[in-house]
Amino acid sequence: MDKKNIEGKIDKLGGKIKEVGGVVGNDRSLETEGKVDRLKGKVKEGLGNLREGIKDKLDDLDRDRDDLEKP
Repeated sequence: MDKKNIEGKIDKLGGKIKEVGGVVGNDRSLETEGKVDRLKGKVKEGLGNLREGIKDKLDDLDRDRDDLEKP
């Protein structure tokens, strides 16, 4: 799991807590802040998934190259 995936999950959780707190406390500002944090978390998770995918493809290319170089 990429660092961005973890950061994203933390942001999403914190955002959900803020959002619920805003709804319960009738605080629209806190609720909106929570929604923004959840969205940031989703973006970070997406970036983490992209980075993982790129890393995996590069590892596959290295492995394929190594296989071709073996006698």
